[in-house]
Amino acid sequence: MSLNVLLIGSGGREHALAWGIAKSPLLATLYIAPGNPGTESLGENVSLDVSNHAEVQQFIEDNNVKLTVVGPEQPLVEGIADYLEKAGHKVFGPKKAAAMLEGSKEFAKDFMARHNIPTAKYEVFDQDDFDAAAAYIKAQNSYPIVLKADGLAGGKGVLIPESEAEAMEALEELRSGSLSGAASRLVIEEFMVGEEASVFAICDGNTFKVIGNAQDHKRVGEGDTGLNTGGMGAYSPAPILTAELLAKTEKEIILPTINGMKSEGYPYTGFLYVGLMITEEGPRVVEYNCRFGDPECQVITPRMQSDLLEIMLNSVDGKLELTNINFDDKYRCTVVLASGGYPQSYEKGKTISGLDSVNDAMIFHAGTKQEGDQIVTNGGRVLNVVGAGETLKKAIDQAYADIEKITFEGSFYRTDIGAKGLRHVD
Repeated sequence: MSLNVLLIGSGGREHALAWGIAKSPLLATLYIAPGNPGTESLGENVSLDVSNHAEVQQFIEDNNVKLTVVGPEQPLVEGIADYLEKAGHKVFGPKKAAAMLEGSKEFAKDFMARHNIPTAKYEVFDQDDFDAAAAYIKAQNSYPIVLKADGLAGGKGVLIPESEAEAMEALEELRSGSLSGAASRLVIEEFMVGEEASVFAICDGNTFKVIGNAQDHKRVGEGDTGLNTGGMGAYSPAPILTAELLAKTEKEIILPTINGMKSEGYPYTGFLYVGLMITEEGPRVVEYNCRFGDPECQVITPRMQSDLLEIMLNSVDGKLELTNINFDDKYRCTVVLASGGYPQSYEKGKTISGLDSVNDAMIFHAGTKQEGDQIVTNGGRVLNVVGAGETLKKAIDQAYADIEKITFEGSFYRTDIGAKGLRHVD
């Protein structure tokens, strides 16, 4: 069997997915829409308006595409899988109703409450009730607390104020949309004490297979300080996730999630990201995402020894139970090279130098574009530099040794990616 595949997306996650798919002997041609300079060597970048589902369908039919893989969350929440499947095309990714696990924080919290999935206590307020939200905040006796914009916000719709004054300021930021677009609804949660980690599953509607775990670094500053971002770096596997914790996560969180989605009439297929807080009481859900994490994908995909395309096909065809997923025994660490000002305003078009000098680490492009014979910045998170090693320390060292070779005006990166993982290593 040899088939054409369309991969939708342009970020570091999609470069990593393209790298994994391109290794498959099942692949004929890989199309990436729109892709980035890093994906050009793995397939054919194509210009498609992915929000125009009819245009995507026409491309699929004109190019005999047998599987469409949707990388980012926005097209999934907008229902691209529903549209293409109705037209008779195979899509790897959840349908719109299932994607609401990420598309609406309120939906996710209510779903977890219905199915007794451990998570933080919460209340929900709509835009007309922001005064009630303010009153609720003032009634809290302990800080920090967590404020979340209900919809998609690119990883930037969560604020964790440390005092009532900060909470009222955060409430106004979410109301005005200065961070994430105006929040029509707001979820206020208790602050969970612990360490965050993520577990990733691939699902076929009836069953699931865990495809890896990682720890992300969401805050922009050293020591996990500053604003939330889409992720400044990650490593895999996460030493904090012991075999016992992983088994508990599968039994108490992932299984009831898959069974709950099926019982409510929207079986979940595709990647499921389960963001966890490892508390004294055990793992509790911070959030779900309806796609692979970014930058976690960049450290998990290189560890996979199994055929990624075959796994995706088995997921779409409901045959995951026949699938074995294997990994190598190395650690991976990725460090994100970002544009000055990110996650707030930043300039684009800065010439990137030093890419050719990286010998050992892998590079996944995120926010780049080609201008003549130059590669320039085109986003807040620009590049992912991924180190590998027999130990976490060696993987971290390799990533940092090579990221130092790459420069552009205003570039910055965190220097402590992976440090918290080392605390759990003997």
